[in-house]
Amino acid sequence: MGKKKKIKKTLGRRIGEWLVINRRLTASERIGNRMGYMGSAFIMMSPYLLPYDNLGAYTYLIGAVLSIPQVFLAKQWNLVVINLNLLIGYGLYLYR
Repeated sequence: MGKKKKIKKTLGRRIGEWLVINRRLTASERIGNRMGYMGSAFIMMSPYLLPYDNLGAYTYLIGAVLSIPQVFLAKQWNLVVINLNLLIGYGLYLYR
């Protein structure tokens, strides 16, 4: 068996270890992450689907709805606002 390498604990490393918490994700966080990845995939493919009878607008709406739980649970409020803007914008686009 090899020797364990001793890591020098500098001030920056101690602060980093103090800031990071090792924990498991809750069920809602896991579901939110999976929905967020699926929503991001819908949003990424949407610009290519816009010419096909506005199919891209529907996929934008689906992607925004699916990605809101992930960014809400992560408290990334700027992305929550962006997704709500996406919902309002493309909702009005389809309504007219």
